[in-house]
Amino acid sequence: MLLRENIYDRLRSDILACRFAPGDEMREQDLAERYDVSRQPVRDALLRLQREHLVTVQPRQGYRVTPISLSDARDLLRFRLALEPACVAEAIESAPDSVLKSLDEFRRFSGNHEDFIAYNRGFHTALAHASGNHRMATALCDLIGQADRLVRVSISNLRGHDPAKLVAEHVALINAMQSRETRTAARIIKAHIGATEKRVLPALKRNAVIVEERSS
Repeated sequence: MLLRENIYDRLRSDILACRFAPGDEMREQDLAERYDVSRQPVRDALLRLQREHLVTVQPRQGYRVTPISLSDARDLLRFRLALEPACVAEAIESAPDSVLKSLDEFRRFSGNHEDFIAYNRGFHTALAHASGNHRMATALCDLIGQADRLVRVSISNLRGHDPAKLVAEHVALINAMQSRETRTAARIIKAHIGATEKRVLPALKRNAVIVEERSS
């Protein structure tokens, strides 16, 4: 993999994992020293992340991690609500049994919150690819990646911080998909995303990570 791809992946991962918090300022020279590279691959990575709305350019000041706002969180979840049920429907209609059977690996989860982030991303990414529709899968995987910060906020709002309820929702969806019950699967995935929105938006307010709100 090219050096600039490595730096992009590492910087993107650090942002999504909140090692760079929403609103944090970043400078090319500091990042170059952090990752032990020259400034050019850092600059290339920052420009790509700007196009993904994860980084904002500050004229004559450098960059900062794009703040999480209620409006952007809502937009992201509503886009996912439109796209993910379509991927699930395509998978039920077209995916071979072996692909749907492979979802069984997500029936169980054990680990800490950070492990759950990876498990959750893996499950929803698998749903995207099960659709067999490359364009939809690519778009959904991008949304899932950008939603990692929201997932962190979301699980902080679960009673006892226990993700078991979310895993149970995944299992119910797997059952419906493997039985090719399109209507049941659609209801489950829509309710799953809707419940995420109900957890995320109030949690954003309580955790004070709303740094800016989109102007009308």
